[in-house]
Amino acid sequence: MTSASSTDIRKLITTLAARHRLPAVYTDRIFVSSGGRISYGPDRIDQFRRAASYVDRILKGEKPSDLPVQTPVKYVLSINLKTAKALGLTVPDKLLAVADEVIE
Repeated sequence: MTSASSTDIRKLITTLAARHRLPAVYTDRIFVSSGGRISYGPDRIDQFRRAASYVDRILKGEKPSDLPVQTPVKYVLSINLKTAKALGLTVPDKLLAVADEVIE
């Protein structure tokens, strides 16, 4: 899970990773849109939707302690081709084919 503090300085993190040619993989697509190369992590919107069903169940009288622990079931793969090219990296076609989002 991405922390609030790392999200606040994401541009700095992605800039330093690129400058030092670090093979960084992020957990949230917001880093890819800020210049990061690739991210793979839980779909946050799907998690919020699933959490809403828990709120509904609790408001209808279920005890929170009786509800099972949920883990993410949907993950998102985002690739920034512009950053990859700037680093001199080639992204395999198979990886591009399965990506949920490709930034060019």
